[in-house]
Amino acid sequence: MNKEIKQPVFKSGFISIIGRPNVGKSTFINRVIGQKIAIMSDKPQTTRNKVQGVLTTSDTQYIFIDTPGIHKPKHKLGDFMMKVAQNTLKEVDLILFMVNAEEGFGRGEEFIIEKFQSVKTPIFLIINKIDRIHPDKLLTVIETYKEKYPFAEIIPISALEGNNVETLLEQVKTYLPEGPMYYPADQVTDHPERFIVAELIREKALHLTREEIPHSLAVVIEKMERKQNQDLVHVMATIIVERDSQKGIVIGKQGKMLKEIGKRARVDIENLLGTKVFLELWVKVQKDWRNKASQLRDYGFREDEY
Repeated sequence: MNKEIKQPVFKSGFISIIGRPNVGKSTFINRVIGQKIAIMSDKPQTTRNKVQGVLTTSDTQYIFIDTPGIHKPKHKLGDFMMKVAQNTLKEVDLILFMVNAEEGFGRGEEFIIEKFQSVKTPIFLIINKIDRIHPDKLLTVIETYKEKYPFAEIIPISALEGNNVETLLEQVKTYLPEGPMYYPADQVTDHPERFIVAELIREKALHLTREEIPHSLAVVIEKMERKQNQDLVHVMATIIVERDSQKGIVIGKQGKMLKEIGKRARVDIENLLGTKVFLELWVKVQKDWRNKASQLRDYGFREDEY
């Protein structure tokens, strides 16, 4: 009598990454996925939308959701970012609460843990940036958080160096349900190319401009088309700022800053698209756009999508 052959179990699930600004959520997403889908910067609040990164192995599909850093909102854009982050808490199979090993437990962490009280989803504590601290300090950090909340797992990692990331994935897998393959095996994000291209341009502007620019900067892709019979994509994009003085900073003396932003962005966009890119950048002033609902919608911040 033939024995019934057991089919291998396939697991899949949605995992939200929650934490204060600048704890390394986007670095972790990019490390796991193996390419840049979430922009990185040392400026807080770099991530504004919910970015999904998809990792598919032979028996598991992990769908990671990189959310904006949780902070006290100061404008309508800030309100939007907080809704995006908090709405994911009740819509996922697992929550990764990421903290910075270098920083102590503060009001920001306490605020986030308060949000967990009404959540039934399992929550991992992910202590990131362990490559920057002494092991003795790590034990103190673990004990501090153990007293604050009954986390399902506590896993120290370095998203930048890759330390313990594979261990984290194995632990995540044990908590995911059996499920379908939601995305094709070779798909790494749910966002269209236009979104990623806009984010790559914004990343370069964040890196190169002064402190007063980052939070008031947005990028809109006006046109993105592949030239017929040419291995070339033509991208036209507008960088939005709130003040004339900011426009001057982004353009720079004799246009040098804007040229440098375009030069650096084009390298990443060509890597993303796998082809040559002709990139045209413009700068436009839209006063106080972060507090205007209509302009937030125009620039891709739509509450009804979350």
